[in-house]
Amino acid sequence: MAVAVRGGRGGGSALRNFFSYRIFVSAMFTLLFLATLSVLFSSHHDSTTSFVGLSSDPLKTRLDLIHKQATDHIALVNAYAAYARRLKLEISKQLKMFEDLAQNFSELQLRQNYRSTLFDTDGPLEEDSLKQFEKEVKDKVKFARLLIADSKESYDNQLKIQKLKDTIFAVNELFVKAKKNGAFGSLIAAKSTPKSLHCLAMRLMEERISHPEKYRDEDPEPEFEDPTLYHYAIFSDNVIAVSVVVNSVIKNAEEPWKHVFHVVTDRMNLAAMKVWFKMRPIQQAHIEIKSVEDFTFLTPSYVPVLKQLESAKLQNFYFENNAENATKDVNNMKFKNPKYLSMLNHLRFYLPEMYPSLHRILFLDDDVVVQKDLTALWTIDLDGMVNGAVETCFGSFHRYSQYLNFSHPLVGEKFNSKACAWAFGMNIFDLDAWRREKCTEQYHYWQNLNEDRTLWKSGTLPAGLMTFYLKTKSLDKSWHVLGLGYNPSVSMDEIHKAAVIHYNGDMKPWLDIALNQYKELWTKYIDSEMEFVQMCNFGV
Repeated sequence: MAVAVRGGRGGGSALRNFFSYRIFVSAMFTLLFLATLSVLFSSHHDSTTSFVGLSSDPLKTRLDLIHKQATDHIALVNAYAAYARRLKLEISKQLKMFEDLAQNFSELQLRQNYRSTLFDTDGPLEEDSLKQFEKEVKDKVKFARLLIADSKESYDNQLKIQKLKDTIFAVNELFVKAKKNGAFGSLIAAKSTPKSLHCLAMRLMEERISHPEKYRDEDPEPEFEDPTLYHYAIFSDNVIAVSVVVNSVIKNAEEPWKHVFHVVTDRMNLAAMKVWFKMRPIQQAHIEIKSVEDFTFLTPSYVPVLKQLESAKLQNFYFENNAENATKDVNNMKFKNPKYLSMLNHLRFYLPEMYPSLHRILFLDDDVVVQKDLTALWTIDLDGMVNGAVETCFGSFHRYSQYLNFSHPLVGEKFNSKACAWAFGMNIFDLDAWRREKCTEQYHYWQNLNEDRTLWKSGTLPAGLMTFYLKTKSLDKSWHVLGLGYNPSVSMDEIHKAAVIHYNGDMKPWLDIALNQYKELWTKYIDSEMEFVQMCNFGV
């Protein structure tokens, strides 16, 4: 009897797909043994008469076929039982069923009523007895086939391997999908405005509208343009974040009256920012608050980013429905954040024009906390360089090759792929050297070339790496420690020694997804006595 066996995916001969070579050999030996027994069993009959009688007798031919079917299934069942023993499978119930089934097949042929009416008679066969024998054989064959079908995957290595591969593939698909959904959810959480931050802005605006006489603009202070003082540039639309940066600087400054803060925000948050610092003035220090629109030279005809923003193609890239395509492009979603097109993000490339009377300025991101007096930065010898920054490379990580597309001929020709990258977020800039080196023109050159995003994907760091290439002085790493917004492994010893700690990454300290072990380093500089902070439940 031919037995259908499921083959491997790659095809192959029927014998190679019959469970395994060992099963095949075992089955062959069993068949040979049974054939020998069959011959011995039938040897007592007359030599001139076959075991099942003359071929001309249809009942004997029918008995021959039934007997062959039974012996074939005895061999098959025995082969499964033998292989189960070799594999030492913990399926004793199945093993016993195979053994019992083989025994039942054998006992069926030896039953006295069948011996006398079918096998040991020289006369004609009894048709009723043959029908009963056939029925019992077919019932056992059916049961044997069902048992084999249910057990096949336990014995067929090829099927077991394929099933395992299918399971691994299915689990991996679920894992990839969950990872993509998790990444997308994290990005949504990082981009969203927390309820407490929105509440604070609304309260400040309400205060401005209710008491306009208290918040009239005052004349600029002469300190804003005094190059002998310590000047800071902070560009942000986040009121509470700016207040933490300013408070942390002043609380750790030895001479706070010498520090001047130049805060630039967007038009929507300008009033709220001004009200905050009117209600909570900085003792002794000086603060100037402006909006991007106050710098009239920043027009699309001059600023590449503003010009590119008018492009429909670029708008589609940044403002298409990211949720719809989240599972297709998760790895690149972070590069499609529209914040990269905000002028607040690109103002850092216009510092010499924004503050023409200054010689040096310290640029700080709004997600930093200052822990020590920073005045020594203004006296560091930059050796004629434009930018003083902490390098971030170690081993092969954070090299230029990770930020720029070195397959582009212009990038490969101008830059060293192994050059060490540095951090934006705490940078001391020599504005005189900047003007001399015409760095803003260099930035415009590269930003114009990158309209189709072939030089780098997005963001300001790649543009800064190109603009200040060979114009950056490496500072001691203790000045600036990074990673508090994504890396839970930054050591507290390293943090305590740092002058500035940076919550770069998606887990900003004002978000619910912030890393708890670092959050207190930020919240301790929140002005918790400010009534609107208490009303908006900042959790401090």
